[in-house]
Amino acid sequence: MSSPNPTCAVFDCIDAHTCGNPVRVVTSNRPALRGDTMGEKRRHFLSEYDWIRTGLMFEPRGHDAMSGSILYPPSADGHDLGVLFIEVSGCLPMCGHGAIGTVTVALEHGLVTPQTPGLLKLDTPAGSVEARYEMDGSHVDSVTLENVPAFLHSTGLEIEIPVLGRIELDVSYGGNFYAIIEPQPDYPGLDAFSVDDIRRYSPEIRNRINELGEFVHPEDDSIRGVSHVMWTDRAVRPEASMRNVVLYGDRGIDRSPCGTGTCARMAQLVARGDLEIGQPFVHESVIGSLFTGCAIRTARVGSRDAIIPTVTGWARVTGQNRIRIDDRDPYAHGFLLA
Repeated sequence: MSSPNPTCAVFDCIDAHTCGNPVRVVTSNRPALRGDTMGEKRRHFLSEYDWIRTGLMFEPRGHDAMSGSILYPPSADGHDLGVLFIEVSGCLPMCGHGAIGTVTVALEHGLVTPQTPGLLKLDTPAGSVEARYEMDGSHVDSVTLENVPAFLHSTGLEIEIPVLGRIELDVSYGGNFYAIIEPQPDYPGLDAFSVDDIRRYSPEIRNRINELGEFVHPEDDSIRGVSHVMWTDRAVRPEASMRNVVLYGDRGIDRSPCGTGTCARMAQLVARGDLEIGQPFVHESVIGSLFTGCAIRTARVGSRDAIIPTVTGWARVTGQNRIRIDDRDPYAHGFLLA
């Protein structure tokens, strides 16, 4: 496959959602990528094949909250499946809701044969992720991810946003870097903000926080920069611990509780003593769906204290389609409205 496509590229996809957030799994016509690791392959994909991501994720074939994955043979020994995570914001190192949806699709449609029943080992750009799953007949009932190590990067950062005011936040990593905003004088909580407010303020917050300094993974300098903004509040559902709304890309609002965001949030809470190792953490989304997380043990990432987090959720397949990216189309590589 060349870049851009010579005439028309056709991609078979299986669509699903994880707790409300979309997952489009690309099952055919994946580009051949250079690299000995999924991280190196991610860099090659971004440099030469990002038109596939924008064509499949952006309008008119996708939308401003679209997310998905491309399946590969694993690059690392002992793994079942290699995964690149694509969404409107880029080709991510890791995506929790995307991994839950990808595992569900791959198992239900016979795209992978696990080496160990009940366990899929995913080779991702962020590292090794174990996915344990429960079956109900031929359907996947739930998936529990044991994610890459998560850690709190920075605390007490302050930025000034016109109209909104002064905001204090932390930056935490759970597979991506998150700016985490908790209730405070100029942000009284989610009930005071509409989804449009979150969309309006979050990109500026992300820009301002990235101007303060570099946020770089200690063991992989290709993972850098705050990409997601998480607004937190008390839970609404009685079984939930806390609630959040996450923005990704320019306008994407995560309908799920956000998998890597849940891991980042747990790392923040453990670091300041508000969550114990082994204590369940039930995270509520903007639509009321739930992930159950847990910091199962401590770890180190470079010189930083970290946790090994798990996240449990579910996904359901919604359909199958064949998508064309035709270079005769002026919107072949997609667009997003500001």
